Amino acid sequence: MKAQIQRLYWLERVVLVLFTMHYALFTASAQQEHEWEEYLNEVLTIEDVGTAAWEELYEQLCELNQHPMDMNHASREQLEQLPFLSAQQVEDIMAYLYQYGPMKSLAELQMIRSLDYQRRRLLTFFVRIDDDEQKQGFPSLKTITQYGRHELMATAKIPFYERRGDNEVYKGWPYRHWLKYQFSYDDQVKAGLVGAQDAGEPFFANKNRWGYDYYSYYVQIKHWGRLESLVLGKYRVSMGMGLIANNGFTMGKLTSLQNLGRSTTTLRAHSSRSSADYLQGAGATMTIVKGLSLTGFLSYRAMDATLNKDGSATTIVTSGYHRTETELEKKDNLRNTTFGGNIRYQQHGIHAGLNIIAAHLNRELKPNTSLLYRQHAAQGTDFMNFSADYGYIHHRFAFNGETAMNKNGALATINSLSLQCGNGVSLMALYRFYSFRYTSLYANSFSEGGSVQNESGVYLGVNWQPSPRLKVMAYSDYAYFPWAKYQISQSSHAFDNMLQVSYLRNRWTIDARYRLKVRQRDNEDKSALQSRTEYRGRLSLTYDGSFSSRTQVDYTQIVFRGQDRGWMVSQSLGYHHRWLKLSGGLGYFHTDSYDSRVYLYESGPLYSYGFSQFSGEGIRYWLMARAEISRRLILTAKFGTTDYFDRSVIGTSYQQIDGSSQSDLDLQVRWKF
Repeated sequence: MKAQIQRLYWLERVVLVLFTMHYALFTASAQQEHEWEEYLNEVLTIEDVGTAAWEELYEQLCELNQHPMDMNHASREQLEQLPFLSAQQVEDIMAYLYQYGPMKSLAELQMIRSLDYQRRRLLTFFVRIDDDEQKQGFPSLKTITQYGRHELMATAKIPFYERRGDNEVYKGWPYRHWLKYQFSYDDQVKAGLVGAQDAGEPFFANKNRWGYDYYSYYVQIKHWGRLESLVLGKYRVSMGMGLIANNGFTMGKLTSLQNLGRSTTTLRAHSSRSSADYLQGAGATMTIVKGLSLTGFLSYRAMDATLNKDGSATTIVTSGYHRTETELEKKDNLRNTTFGGNIRYQQHGIHAGLNIIAAHLNRELKPNTSLLYRQHAAQGTDFMNFSADYGYIHHRFAFNGETAMNKNGALATINSLSLQCGNGVSLMALYRFYSFRYTSLYANSFSEGGSVQNESGVYLGVNWQPSPRLKVMAYSDYAYFPWAKYQISQSSHAFDNMLQVSYLRNRWTIDARYRLKVRQRDNEDKSALQSRTEYRGRLSLTYDGSFSSRTQVDYTQIVFRGQDRGWMVSQSLGYHHRWLKLSGGLGYFHTDSYDSRVYLYESGPLYSYGFSQFSGEGIRYWLMARAEISRRLILTAKFGTTDYFDRSVIGTSYQQIDGSSQSDLDLQVRWKF
């Protein structure tokens, strides 16, 4: 009885606070300020949340936001870093600059018909116009050192609780912290060093005698004569549509609908804290003649792996955690040598490329093939993949595709066709076939099953904007898996559907999303397959201004061996005035199980993407302040707490917290000089 009274008390408090916050908002006068981070909140799906690829995308967009590209000198490859631009829109921007010359103002973006209002708004956060700057080749060393910009950033996360592992097995302090230094000159020169430490990892001790558990160092030079790009240190590479190599972000289903299935080849510095999916060494892209380029790269790096008794590797570990003796034993015990490249033609809307990548491991990769779903996992010491990517871009339609093969002759192919139908309607169809015998250590592309293997499917999407205020996105995706998968002992299929509607009026935006996903799994005795049906809905109301607000309601229902439901109501507020930015939020959640968990986006310090998941019953509240002390110094602090009503212990195993409340403090200092 006492617990029920407490729940009612907190629920009443939440409703009262939501009403008060909205009332305060209505009585305030505001000036518009859109937070570009909300774009990711709108296009992320459950499978994307928390993945290293999406965290990498967020950090990349953070950097572009802090160092916007010069629109008048931006290359096609630079514009293609923005996931909300389609291939046709990138082509239209390039054509406009070629035909009319440099832009005098970002207002000229309105002259490019394929850019709708939302994309024009988003672009203003990542591009700039330099009226006085006329680039004449590569700058001198004196110019680079004189006008280059330095940036030093330090971030720490301080927990106000103890985990079980802090006193028993973790080898380091319970604080997560990282340091980043970067020097940049426009978009032509970039060099930096990143050091990162997860909570519980040894610092200047054990295997980390050089301090941080993970370091990234990089130098990148662009547009130096025929040298389009040169990267040294740690870097990422993407070729085609990702069937043989893609160390960038995975093309999620909503982002694929936004960018309409682009295909590209890029080399870029690895400037994030992610310890997975990068190469280490050197890579370069050279222009041979106009429209024809050649890319080559070489890498040698250590990787984490779980070893078998005979010294072979059973799995490659990508979590990056080195807190316990067991985790430290897996650190850097596998060596990987990789090389590859491509030759690519791109001109007059046509692009075609030939790609190759090869890798050698110093230990044999020998997974446990007694498990049916792992019988066709990557095995051996030597790996090689070839592919051809191709396409044609027109202002009304675009075709992109890639077909790949591994050294054993197994095939993978993906092809997309997008159409601009007029009246604000764009359509996209995508077909993929990935043989269950196809393997690649670096593949990362569009999929339902999470890998470029054992899948075929058809995706159909529509993007309709009948007016500047109303936007509708919808997709339907069918996937078939011919071989067994985890928790699925035979051939199976999945069906995924989503509808999202956005309505914008003045500074107000209403978003509604509904998703229905059906996927087969083994029944309890594994004698047959049973459908697992997932329903998810979201309704949000957003106000943009010097005062900003977002009210959101999420609902989920899982039907599989019973029914689980979950819901969350949340409110976030923000205020921005000159040198001070304040933001905060409050939410109440109630779910029947972990399967019916709900997700919430929160603002965080720079380069820290805050997407949290909640299950059970409780409240979440947080407050963040960012103060621009001067043009060079920015301080940020965020305090957040999650209080659970249905438990006295949070987490399990070494992450267990003996209590019902979890609070953290994030601190960040940024100095530009």
